[in-house]
Amino acid sequence: MTTDAHAAHHNHAAHTDHAAHNAAPAAHDPHAAHANHAGHANVAAAAHAGHDAHAAHSGHEAGLPGGLQVTQDGYTLALAETFTRPGEIDFRFRILGPDGAAVTEYADIHDKELHLIVARRELDGFWHVHPERAADGTWAVRLNLPEAGAYRVFTDIQPRALGKTITLGADFAVAGAYEPRPVPAAARTAVVDGYEVTLDGELVPGEGRLVTLTVRKDGEAVTDLQPYLAAFGHLVILRAGDLAYVHVHPNGEPGDGVTPAGPEIAFHTVVPGPGTYRLFLDFKHGDTVRTAAFTLPTA
Repeated sequence: MTTDAHAAHHNHAAHTDHAAHNAAPAAHDPHAAHANHAGHANVAAAAHAGHDAHAAHSGHEAGLPGGLQVTQDGYTLALAETFTRPGEIDFRFRILGPDGAAVTEYADIHDKELHLIVARRELDGFWHVHPERAADGTWAVRLNLPEAGAYRVFTDIQPRALGKTITLGADFAVAGAYEPRPVPAAARTAVVDGYEVTLDGELVPGEGRLVTLTVRKDGEAVTDLQPYLAAFGHLVILRAGDLAYVHVHPNGEPGDGVTPAGPEIAFHTVVPGPGTYRLFLDFKHGDTVRTAAFTLPTA
């Protein structure tokens, strides 16, 4: 399996820290259901103990889902280009503040000033990367977008002057022959690089629910997950149709003496409304970050 950060999106991409990665449609498995997770009650209790540090930063208030606006609270996501050709590109953008100037002062969110998510509208292509910021406030990252189509980009940020996390979103197009595809079929099991990840829990609009993802390799539970961006996993949830965005950090922290390093990674999730959602889990093992993708309709 290649560790090339720019592998085609239909492959299950493996990569090292800070590199781009893609998630292919989750595999179907008739044995995906795993009902017996004895640790769920304890994990659920721990969820609220440190919830402030690991809550979803979807960037929405007053019922408006995150990622749907290019401008929020006076801050604007300004892309250098809004379209390109398939292949490798230098993707650049700025975050403009209320005064119209590029923002250069940010608070860290899980070890980074900015998290950039890129997704195809069909939700079968996904990249979570961390651009570099120049002194003038311009962010840049190398991306490989191999297929024509419609894309959405999201930025999780916390400008110091604002004092809270917001998620800005903007459309981006890759020119060329384009054939729309359906969102991948619902599945609770994903297989990537020999790892099998299963999903337990439900998404209930407007209600906090526990979602647990269990990681196995070659049939054995993985109990030595490695921290990635100060957590044992990161979960991005996108709604089919409008790409309403939720980014969730897991319950507990590596090294807190309570949270196990697998096989289960538990997230307290709240989705903004009914629909079909794609869930993208980033996890690190063997010094490589991988992404497992699932499709799940609301209960």
